[in-house]
Amino acid sequence: MDLIIYWTDFSKNELKKIFNFYKKEANQNVAKSLVIGIANEVNKLKNHPKIGQQEELLASDIRDFRYLVFRNYKIIYWVNSAENRIEIFDVFDTRRNPTKLVNRK
Repeated sequence: MDLIIYWTDFSKNELKKIFNFYKKEANQNVAKSLVIGIANEVNKLKNHPKIGQQEELLASDIRDFRYLVFRNYKIIYWVNSAENRIEIFDVFDTRRNPTKLVNRK
């Protein structure tokens, strides 16, 4: 059975923040292009769920967090085999202090 992509409420909210920021600072087309790019990167996980590297900053968590990078964003996810889905946990701006990622869990 194929895994489905599941965006947590937190990750959806982060994506909305990214969109709104770029809509304000650049324009709607730039914001839309960035969000679509992030979504397209996530869609790669359907065929290759373990393609991302392990997220060392979240290694103490029981879940096997991995990440993909798209431009300046880390897409943090884990494969939830019990629910048969890939859960997008966070979309984190890599220009921020990495310790803030640990505090978000």
